[in-house]
Order: sequence, then C-alpha cells, then structure tokens
Amino acid sequence: MDAAGQLAQVNIGRIRAPMNDPVMAEFAAALIDVNGLAEQSPGFVWRLKDGSGDATSIQAFPDPLIVVNMSVWQDVLSLQNYVYRTMHGRFFARWQSWFEKYDGAHVALWWIPAGHIPAVAEAKERLAIITARGLSADAFTFREAFPPPPHSDSP
Repeated sequence: MDAAGQLAQVNIGRIRAPMNDPVMAEFAAALIDVNGLAEQSPGFVWRLKDGSGDATSIQAFPDPLIVVNMSVWQDVLSLQNYVYRTMHGRFFARWQSWFEKYDGAHVALWWIPAGHIPAVAEAKERLAIITARGLSADAFTFREAFPPPPHSDSP
C-alpha cells in the first residue's frame, strides 16, 4: 500500500468475566506476547493501547465486559497473515473459551489516509455501518474485503 491509505480494523467482544477473573487468566497472560507479535509483524502500523500496553481496560461501551481491539495495517493481506498465520491464530481458534457469542457486528475493516490514527468513536461508527447497511467499501470484513480507494491529492 502506498501513501494513499492504510487499513484500520476494530474487533469487539464480550468477555466471559472481568479480566482479573480466573476464567480469563490464560487470555490475559497471552496478551503481552500476542500484542508484541502484532507490533513486530510485517505491515503493522499502530494499535490501540492504554498505559499497561493493552486495550482491555478501555471502556468503549456501556457494558464493561465488552472489550475493544483496534489496529492499523498497511493492507488486508498483512492483517490476515497476522490473524490467521501466527500464534494469534491459535488463540483466535479458541475465542469461545474467553468470549460470549456477540449479536451484531463485531469486526469492521476500513481504509484510512496514511498516518491517520482512528478514534474509538470512528470504529464504533464503522461497526454501526455494517449493522445498518451490511458490508460496503465504508466498512467490511475479511469475508468481503474492498480495495483501497483510488489515490487522491485532495483531502
């Protein structure tokens, strides 16, 4: 991907218990390694994190058990490789151990200008787009990825 844009992603989920509960212990213990792997992965640009280095304490929704994960990547393939072809994939395959089934859009991808850091509110808007209109160039998933918009010199 050139300077025309980068890929933003958000995924949310409702955890089975607070992060300090024994039910979440294995998940919590793996966060440092999984997040570190993301930051070292080809195509990685940025990820949402708090002072502790993860985003599990960032409350983006009224329900305190809904956690948010956001990141920016150079392209869809870079994110797919990280999600499915690294240690992250082993944990992703076991999501039901730590997360409840979530009704509604829980993943959204969208193109952003290079260098833009998306806000949590922006990510919530993209999830709402999928809920209201389905997948589109404005908000999509791996299942139906849309190409980046054509490069433009205008804002």
